[in-house]
Amino acid sequence: MSTAHAVVIGGGIGGLTAALALHLRGWRTTVLERADTLAPVGAGIALAPNGLRAFDTVGLGAELRALGAWQGDGGMRSPSGRWLARTSSAAAAERFGGPIVLVHRAELIGRLAARLPSGALRTGSAAQLLDEGDPDGRPAVVRTVDDREFTADLVVAADGIHSRVRSALFPSHPGPAYSGFTSWRTVVAAPAEPFAPHETWGAGRLWGTQPLADGRVYAYAAALAPPGGHGTGPDGERGELRERFGRWHQPVPAIIAAAAPAEVLRNDLHHLHEPLPAFHRGRTVLLGDAAHAATPFLGQGGNQAVEDAVVLAYHLAGAETGAALASYTAARLPRTTSVVASSARVARLLSTRHRSTTLLRDLAIAAASRISPTAALRSFDPIASWNPPRCP
Repeated sequence: MSTAHAVVIGGGIGGLTAALALHLRGWRTTVLERADTLAPVGAGIALAPNGLRAFDTVGLGAELRALGAWQGDGGMRSPSGRWLARTSSAAAAERFGGPIVLVHRAELIGRLAARLPSGALRTGSAAQLLDEGDPDGRPAVVRTVDDREFTADLVVAADGIHSRVRSALFPSHPGPAYSGFTSWRTVVAAPAEPFAPHETWGAGRLWGTQPLADGRVYAYAAALAPPGGHGTGPDGERGELRERFGRWHQPVPAIIAAAAPAEVLRNDLHHLHEPLPAFHRGRTVLLGDAAHAATPFLGQGGNQAVEDAVVLAYHLAGAETGAALASYTAARLPRTTSVVASSARVARLLSTRHRSTTLLRDLAIAAASRISPTAALRSFDPIASWNPPRCP
């Protein structure tokens, strides 16, 4: 196993975790990242208890939990500021056996990259799959834009929702579909007035404000919109946020005012509505959004990619490549299909636009919260309660 070579296409959270997990099990790993730098701007990620347990298997769980900034109450609000459902960080940690931690993606990616061997990560290296390989014979082959070829015992494709590797492995699959929503993300200095972490639901719109450990605030928003749009005024996407959310409760207007226009990221939200038949072919395996992209309304994209990474490494430690990849697909396809479907159901709830249906939705959420204060947390049980497989 010490001479086995894995090439990972994509240096995001899932790809780096896979490289680290394989490295810790004796693989030689090469990560090919098309961007020139691993410095994402303006984006945070919520690490749920299931994702943090996955990070435990690569030695990162404890230090990531130490970055937790959510203390006290939080919950769901209406645009007027009325609380629809409330919970607390302590209640969440007690129910799930651990906290929910908000971190900046750059912080997480930096910690993962720092644990890889020197020279394992190659930026500015867009890559394509030339040969998926045969687990009983030939190796897989990958070529970079500078015409360098890598032969590998395993190729891990973590190349995102518009994965070229997925298209090569499963050319008849329809690929990602537009969800109907576009999204915005930014990180700003904390407003002067204290606030409780919250997610606010409107008619076909959503806003979230969450604290980071360094004192800044991660804000995210989504709205029903045609694909391909962009802010057209002098303030660009910040102006678009002001138009859509500027009259909502505080601290939403204050967050928008504090955002630098150039640091508001906008992305249309796509998902793999139709599951793939498998997550592997030959010696090549798909991971994260390349395999099962979901809308972000459950906050599980990165968490599921990290789960993928550690489950893949687990199965590769105890079986030949072909059998290991089949076991990986068997373990991950049902779970991730369920998560994608659950997130799509949340998107449908959020899609209500008419005043009457929005009011009924909000009343139902508030009533459920009054009847059972833990209802929102309980609905998250099947996802957050996941545990990584035991090491052989």
